[in-house]
Amino acid sequence: MDGLVFRKTHEWAPRGKLEWWWLQRGDTALMLQEYRPGKRPDGKLGLGVSVCFQCEDAIAYYKELQSRRIEAQRPFVGNRMWVTNVTDPDGYNLSFESMTDAPEESEWSEASAT
Repeated sequence: MDGLVFRKTHEWAPRGKLEWWWLQRGDTALMLQEYRPGKRPDGKLGLGVSVCFQCEDAIAYYKELQSRRIEAQRPFVGNRMWVTNVTDPDGYNLSFESMTDAPEESEWSEASAT
């Protein structure tokens, strides 16, 4: 939450344990909920799951993540969008994307930005 610069705006803690929370970053909101005891699926969490966020500037967000020492994939162009990916602690892929006119499969670098 802190690394991705979201803030918790609401939470639900029945029986004294946090089970649900609302995270906010600007106009973007994300609601997360913990599995209840005995309800967690078998196997590795996050396998095959991606959550995609459309944002104003994926490259700027990548730079912000880097400044916070959050490991993020170098931005690349896919489907006419700059894309940077982060894997959360449970193994879920979080994809941050913004529109671009750059050629498909371009990869961003500090050198290409100047």
